[in-house]
Amino acid sequence: MKSTKARILTFLSIAIMVCADHAKAHFNLNQNVRIHHVAHSKDGLDVYIRMPMPYLVAELVGPEGPDGLPAPAPYTYNQIEDGVLMHYVDQTALDADPIGLAAIAADSFILTIEGQRQTANIISVRLNPVGQEPGFATLDEARAALVLEDVFSTKEATYVGAVTVDIHLRFIGGQFDTYSLSYTSDPGLTGQEDTANLILDYNGNKVRAHRVRGLMHDPVEVSGSATAAASTFFVEGIRHILEGPDHVLFVLCMIIGALNLHSLLARVTGFTLGHTVTLILGFFGFAPSGAWFIPSVELAIAISIIYAAAMAVWPPEKGHADLKAFAITSGIGLLHGFGFSFMLHQILRVDAPNVWHSLLAFNVGVEAGQVMIVFLVWPLVLLLRKQPGRIWVGSRAAVAACASLIALVWVIERAEFFL
Repeated sequence: MKSTKARILTFLSIAIMVCADHAKAHFNLNQNVRIHHVAHSKDGLDVYIRMPMPYLVAELVGPEGPDGLPAPAPYTYNQIEDGVLMHYVDQTALDADPIGLAAIAADSFILTIEGQRQTANIISVRLNPVGQEPGFATLDEARAALVLEDVFSTKEATYVGAVTVDIHLRFIGGQFDTYSLSYTSDPGLTGQEDTANLILDYNGNKVRAHRVRGLMHDPVEVSGSATAAASTFFVEGIRHILEGPDHVLFVLCMIIGALNLHSLLARVTGFTLGHTVTLILGFFGFAPSGAWFIPSVELAIAISIIYAAAMAVWPPEKGHADLKAFAITSGIGLLHGFGFSFMLHQILRVDAPNVWHSLLAFNVGVEAGQVMIVFLVWPLVLLLRKQPGRIWVGSRAAVAACASLIALVWVIERAEFFL
């Protein structure tokens, strides 16, 4: 099965190569996280950025030449491997002019104060193979990472997609408490709309963490407001559940399986308590670290949807039905909480500033997203229940069947990891 899947992926990759915009598609991303540390001083702002290298060079690939290959982007060279165009770091160019790579970043990065774009002064740049990066979770770690002697810590041939770039920019212009950050670049990478941007603002003794998704084409306003900072994690919590089809399907099955409002509250409360516990435990590392664990959780989440769909059609018998539903959804919530924590941990480490504030805001956002689904679906459930019995029973069964079929596809896909 795996070899068949590999052949299909290879075929798709070759097909993409013949498209007009083919070059960008081969900058494979091993991660899509950008971290920004912004330190205030009397003279201005120091910005320390870590991002995957494809974000800098993917859109700079040139037109196709006589050999059928596109002109390589700056600081890269192309090579065909098994019929697939791959991009490598050009270490000769990097050694000759490392500041030029930072200049590409500075051109696309916009810091605005009182409506005026500020001029970036490039202080230093460093590259790291993915998995070998020095710490970058705190301001001290970011500063230390950018004073290392070697611009690139390896001389081995390295894929562009397997490299992160650290850049130190300085903006001189006085003391400012409020500013905005944005980017003009559009690298055209698969998954770039899910880019996780973390902005950590250090102003005196105050540290504010902001979380934004996407390419940041719209300016992100940063101020000393703790509420404004927390609101970015709140919004991401909402988006995570509303844009996560597995979470939406599970909540939907909980709603249609509730016999009344009291029953619905029991289910929702149980799910909330369950995922809150494991979100915190998983984030702080109290979970197995083996490579099997995350795929196991994803598989279990898909199975939980099938179980929730069955429970919606055949709810627990009366007597202690609400208590049983509470216990069941609490247990399933434990699984979903790990799923939330894995995503959040990608951009926020345990020792990051104000981690508890960010965790709380994210979790409240998850609950808000869940409540939105309830408010949208529950009135429709009540309306259908007022119709002749067959209409409600048939509608509930149809929804549960569709959710089960979708989840079954996920079960099959996620089970491939163990084959």
